Amino acid sequence: MSKDEAQIEAEIQSKGLNAPRLNPQMIDETIASEQYHVFPGTTLTVAALTLRNGYIVTGESAAASPENFDKEIGRKIARENARNKIWGLEGYLLREKLSQV
Repeated sequence: MSKDEAQIEAEIQSKGLNAPRLNPQMIDETIASEQYHVFPGTTLTVAALTLRNGYIVTGESAAASPENFDKEIGRKIARENARNKIWGLEGYLLREKLSQV
């Protein structure tokens, strides 16, 4: 959970907003495994996050200047980009469940 997510989560809880919703921990719990690949000769890093149900979400990052490329930073950015996609998928799934109640 990022610092921003922790602040938002604290604000939600302090305001007593307790209707069904997603939270950062729920998003993290959907991730079963992760793999990374840097394409040879490039700064392109791809993160592949495999979710508990086997679905794979990808994220990518690339440094504009090869001189600024850092493998670990590339992985962090690619992972965060992939993780952000999970929010939309899980949000849709929750809304679908709520519409059937």
